[in-house]
Amino acid sequence: MISQNSIQQILSRIDIVDIVGSFVKLKKRGANYMGLCPFHNEKSPSFTVSPSKEIYKCFGCGKSGNSISFIMEHEKYSYVEAIKWLAQKYQVEIEETEVSPELKQYQQLSDSLFIINSFAKEYFVDTLFNREEGQNVGLSYFEERGFTEETIRKFQLGYCLNERDAFVQTALAKGYNLEYLQKTGLVTIRNEQPADNYRGRVIFPIHNQSGKILGFGARILVKSDRAPKYINSPENEIYVKSRVLYGTYFARHAIDKLNECLLVEGYTDVISLHQAGVENVVASSGTSLTQDQLRLIKKYTNNLTILYDGDSAGVKAALRGLDLAIEESLNVKLVLLPDKEDPDSYVQRIGAAAFRTFIDENKQDFVLFKLQVSMQEAGNDSTKKSQLVNEIAETISKIDKAEDFTRQQDYIRQCSQLLKIDEQGLVTLVNKFIRERLVKKEQAAARNAPAAPDEEDILSDEAIAAMEAAETGVSISSLLNKDEKQEKELVKILLRFGDKIFSEEDNSSVADYIFRLPYDFESLADNEMVKRILREYKQLYDEGNQPDKKWFLYHQDQDLSKYTALIMEDKEADLSVNWKERFEIDTIYGDNAYLKDTISTTNYLILRKIKKLIMENQEEAERSTDMDQIMRCLEMQVHLKGLEKELTQGLGTVIFK
Repeated sequence: MISQNSIQQILSRIDIVDIVGSFVKLKKRGANYMGLCPFHNEKSPSFTVSPSKEIYKCFGCGKSGNSISFIMEHEKYSYVEAIKWLAQKYQVEIEETEVSPELKQYQQLSDSLFIINSFAKEYFVDTLFNREEGQNVGLSYFEERGFTEETIRKFQLGYCLNERDAFVQTALAKGYNLEYLQKTGLVTIRNEQPADNYRGRVIFPIHNQSGKILGFGARILVKSDRAPKYINSPENEIYVKSRVLYGTYFARHAIDKLNECLLVEGYTDVISLHQAGVENVVASSGTSLTQDQLRLIKKYTNNLTILYDGDSAGVKAALRGLDLAIEESLNVKLVLLPDKEDPDSYVQRIGAAAFRTFIDENKQDFVLFKLQVSMQEAGNDSTKKSQLVNEIAETISKIDKAEDFTRQQDYIRQCSQLLKIDEQGLVTLVNKFIRERLVKKEQAAARNAPAAPDEEDILSDEAIAAMEAAETGVSISSLLNKDEKQEKELVKILLRFGDKIFSEEDNSSVADYIFRLPYDFESLADNEMVKRILREYKQLYDEGNQPDKKWFLYHQDQDLSKYTALIMEDKEADLSVNWKERFEIDTIYGDNAYLKDTISTTNYLILRKIKKLIMENQEEAERSTDMDQIMRCLEMQVHLKGLEKELTQGLGTVIFK
């Protein structure tokens, strides 16, 4: 764990213009800097960097954040990886807090495996280009596949000599540990002697998102009934096949910009497409898609297009990943290539432009494709058709996030038309599968045992509401509309002006004023993000600390960090002007605009709180049949109305709705 002291040292040196400028050509325009957005294709710059607010914002694609989130988004790093990148850039020595002996040992082992893989990659590349066997066998093979030297070097392809122990003897002579060499899969033990595992094979390094080598794929070049075509690295502390997609490191920026990920099966498919200029492509390496791989794709885009051979095996391989992709809210399309073609051969035959045109013109919706294929297989068999209805209903039931509600309803409508069944009946069946999944999870939780599906599959309140809406006809807008009103203004004021003087009489600060109000500050907010920021701010305030915007802007909790960046996007000068125009307030505080903002914001929220209490009190009076209770409600109503009048008249506020 990185110590807070190290993090604070890094944050104190951050210059967002310097950091973003490492990746984007920026030009000064007024107080800000502008450039072409690195996250989507554009010809006119809409990407703005604000040094004073320490945030970036693209007015084209909407992406925004701070220096750390930029590194995380651009390089697809974790928070810790981004901090380490910044530490290296600003030459800050990182202090790490005490870790358990087990974790320390795991980290040391992982580091050792990365070092060995890096050495092996360099060895295989050198062998390919500088050894006679490498040139005659390995390099010739790649050239026959149509790969240029630039492409071969880009993907760091290599070759392992067809000798028993040439690599392992070199590695041992360099001081690398034999046990770790075995763990990487580079070396095996035969007849009690170490031997090269990939001898006589061309090598495809497998990179993680930051470019480090996780493992290797090694392809044999001669036909053999005894040896497998490919040998892949075994799973170990750094390489877990189900969490890796080949080519992600090289494709990540193109996927971001094009907002689409193309998925193919093999290494050479990825390499050929990249060489042709189609760079937003990764490979599943011939395995069925896993949830971890789909979540990796979702880090870059919600749009997944799967390219598979047009034979029956390719179709079945494509369909295996469908339900998992649906659960991850990915928009999945399928493109089937012509018979006897794969992406590698097809792009080399027709060229990149025609290949992209083919993809665009032949995309099929995954759910509807699955339905049509299954309907052809079912034919007129009523039993198979009944089973198909259940299968498609179960698939649609996994589109269970509130934001996907409209999409789910579209599928229900289209599938009911294709199946020629009652639409409401399909709605009922879909909801049945949703309820069954919820019940299973509740039962698993009651047994204190993990549920079979993923924990993240549990429906949110919004998703349950969406399910109920399908039965009651409630509009999706009423389900999803969360009115934050002016709550973020309270956060904005605390972050900008919390430590400034509010009253010179008692030397109190703005934060003092807000937290001494005769109302629970959390009850003034509905938005959970606002409550979380207020809660943490109050905790630090009670401990005698005064957090500023940087504390939350660079918060380790990325949800808090992103929300803070959104708040800070507003022009600072606009706050006072907007409030003054809307509230028509004059105060005795002269030019100290933040004082007006503080009073206006807090009283707005208090007035809203009183309005809610008035409505609740009215509803209670209407429900009550007891005269004493009704009288108490009437007395409370008079009191609340008096508070409302006092606040509005005292401030000249007449705008509350």
